[in-house]
Amino acid sequence: MPSPRSPSLYQVNTRVLLTELSRPLGRPATLDDIPDAELERLAGSGFDWLWLLSVWQTGPAAQRISRSNEPWRREFEHTLTDLREEDIAGSGFAVTGYSAHRDLGGDAALARLRSRMRRHGLRLMLDFVPNHMAPDHPWIAEHPDYFVHGTEEDLARSPLNYCKVQLKNGPLVLAYGRDPYFDGWPDTLQLDYGNPLLQQAMIGELQRIAGQCDGVRCDMAMLVLPEVFERTWGIACQPFWPTATASVRRAQPGFLFMAEVYWDMEWTLQQQGFDYTYDKRLYDRLHEQHARPVREHLSAGLDYQDRLARFLENHDEPRAAASLAPEVHAAAAVLTYLSPGLRFFHQGQFEGRRTRISPHLVRAPHEAVDEALSCFYAGLLAVLRQPMLRDGRWSLLECTAAWDDNATSDNFIAFQWQRDAGEWMVVAVNYSPQQSQCFTRIPRADLAGQNVRLQDLLSPAVYDRAGDDLLSRGLFLDLPPWGYHAFGVQWLA
Repeated sequence: MPSPRSPSLYQVNTRVLLTELSRPLGRPATLDDIPDAELERLAGSGFDWLWLLSVWQTGPAAQRISRSNEPWRREFEHTLTDLREEDIAGSGFAVTGYSAHRDLGGDAALARLRSRMRRHGLRLMLDFVPNHMAPDHPWIAEHPDYFVHGTEEDLARSPLNYCKVQLKNGPLVLAYGRDPYFDGWPDTLQLDYGNPLLQQAMIGELQRIAGQCDGVRCDMAMLVLPEVFERTWGIACQPFWPTATASVRRAQPGFLFMAEVYWDMEWTLQQQGFDYTYDKRLYDRLHEQHARPVREHLSAGLDYQDRLARFLENHDEPRAAASLAPEVHAAAAVLTYLSPGLRFFHQGQFEGRRTRISPHLVRAPHEAVDEALSCFYAGLLAVLRQPMLRDGRWSLLECTAAWDDNATSDNFIAFQWQRDAGEWMVVAVNYSPQQSQCFTRIPRADLAGQNVRLQDLLSPAVYDRAGDDLLSRGLFLDLPPWGYHAFGVQWLA
């Protein structure tokens, strides 16, 4: 299957989806029960990738911790006012083995689903959790040297970061998985990347995963970078990702790596073999609701931007419909998803779901569909299906003052897409809470002596403009707060 320059990905909480499918079936659903009609719908909506969250085998130890952890349980009760014990399966990131969970149908059902997806032109993305394992992973008994050890003093001084485990040779103090800024995750144990044998074993796990899917989303990928790992644990280690990504691609050419990454380490991981890295910086700047920082972010080189995964929500972040006013949500979505890179959408986003579902849970509350938001996203997805938005050339446009003493041009972000001489789109957003005006520079010499029609693909607006005027002054824009255009440009005789 050819891969577009700017593909689209849809993330699904697999266990929540199967819980929903179980109700009409009257039995527990498995991956075999995901309907072909749903796969066809996603492919028809323009998606290239389906990321199935929480597919791997988990165990009872992490589940017990999830059910007994009081702060977590309060969160679960807030999500599900009728919470039941069976709703708490344990985190999908507390992995006991990289085989599809037996309750989901196992590896055979996963292989059948992947085959069905391929018939619809969909690629499969699954999770890889490099930093830690579940507390009942077999390696803990078989290879305790694969984990970060502590002392009784560590345990006494920092009980939120260490625990004592019972092994056949006696008790052992091990570290919880964590990042350097927060207490540990008590349903996981920290892997030791200072041990070369652990690195080899994790490459083996990646190679196993690569035989079951087409790409991986690597959880908190920056945590195993040598500089981060040593800062967290005081343990020196060799780089893992360059060796791991190259090793997998030797066996599986074209296998895709996407990194969950923060702390401005996106470029570092792109250079170490990742095809795409989370663009949390754009997400944060959009939430700050000021145009200039967004525009500055979009001024980066395309060698960087083409490899960013753009999102407005995911399983870790608050729902966009809950954190952004409707008009801001739409403007932010236009900027996020009409920019270059991988377009990353989340299950429930199109329907305007407002409740974030913890990856410890297997059920979501019932929420009514936001019809206006659903209609908006249907229009946006239709625009994204255009070949120009998938394989075209993108460039940022300059916005200048519409008249002296009018500073509102600073509220605009504008850019264009081009594919062939006749395919052209101009996108402009007033990312501010005030009516704003500007001229948008259109650097196309072929406009001279021509006329064009600007047809907004997200509204009924249509404008005819003289090319000479666009060249001399630019495209005049006067937009309401959070207003936007996505103009398809047609040449007129």
